[in-house]
Amino acid sequence: MDNTVCRLTGCEFPLFAFSHCRDVVVAVSKAGGFGVLGATRFTPEQLEEELAWIDEHIDGAPYGVDVLVPETIDPRVAEFADNAARAAAISDEHRRFTADLLGRYGVEVSPGEVVHYEGRAGITPENGYAQMEVAFRHPIRLIANALGIAPPRMIEEGKRRGVPVAALVGAKEHALRQAAAGVDIIVAQGTEAGGHCGEVSTLVLIPEVVRALKGAGHHIPVLAAGGIMTGAQMAGMMAAGAEGAWTGSVWLATTEAETSEAFRDKMVAARSRDTVRSKSRTGKPARQLRTAWHEAWDAPDGPGALPMPLMGMVSEPAFRRIENAVANGNAEARDLVSYFVGQGVGLVDQVRSARGVVTDFREEFVEAVSGLVSALE
Repeated sequence: MDNTVCRLTGCEFPLFAFSHCRDVVVAVSKAGGFGVLGATRFTPEQLEEELAWIDEHIDGAPYGVDVLVPETIDPRVAEFADNAARAAAISDEHRRFTADLLGRYGVEVSPGEVVHYEGRAGITPENGYAQMEVAFRHPIRLIANALGIAPPRMIEEGKRRGVPVAALVGAKEHALRQAAAGVDIIVAQGTEAGGHCGEVSTLVLIPEVVRALKGAGHHIPVLAAGGIMTGAQMAGMMAAGAEGAWTGSVWLATTEAETSEAFRDKMVAARSRDTVRSKSRTGKPARQLRTAWHEAWDAPDGPGALPMPLMGMVSEPAFRRIENAVANGNAEARDLVSYFVGQGVGLVDQVRSARGVVTDFREEFVEAVSGLVSALE
């Protein structure tokens, strides 16, 4: 395929695969798609190791990195300069609530052990900038940012190095701001998406963003994101003006993914209505598989979600403990197993290889486009 986004990134087929797993990134890029490593879960040192591994195994195929440099910092945490100070600000109430909730499912932890952080890891400006510096030391063909306007430092360095900068948006106003800031690719992500997302559906958002950018005189390619699990959906979004698809949830149900067997089983069994948009994992609205964790945190009598990044310093260690408990035979803890996943989870009916997903996308895409062409003859 030959369009602007393919020429910018060097990919053969504009299927972008966001994943926290390096194996998925490599498999997708080598199959002709474009793997994008989500960096948020890593410290800068860990990210360096991940990217070095990708460079060694990807055989020169193009890939990218997604970092998070939040544009807006909650006033409640703005004064904290490091994770140690942030951890100290997490109240005893939130620690006890977490410990009690886990304990009801046989996951024992004391309130004093609830909070955990690792160096500069987490969704913070200092970690995002450090990850950005690491990413630019590698032969990446794309760098992406979410949670606000891509920082000038990223855009300037991207232009200097010839690396396109992508920005995720959930509304046409955001797309126009990103275009004015100088990004090269807009990823318009509907509310169906897993992780941080807005409130507008993908079907509405894509033509709205494409039309708004064109009307403002911006010639910037758009990738469609949110609930896209098949090549036919990808074709539909490209018919609406997108130049490719940015996908995430579909890769969670692959053999290479970082997800546990328990979560993959839950994905296969889940309906599209089994997700929830909640602040109870990161502190900002993010779509994930709904469990008793979300019901407890979002309940009127709960303590309320902490602001980003404090919420992640509570939730991520908790979910690691949950996964470990299930792996060690705790059947009760399985009810709490969750991860970021979009409404497209209802389309997951089996676990496949990442290469197999790319192949299926290609075949479904061609079939869908051929069907539309035939209808016009």
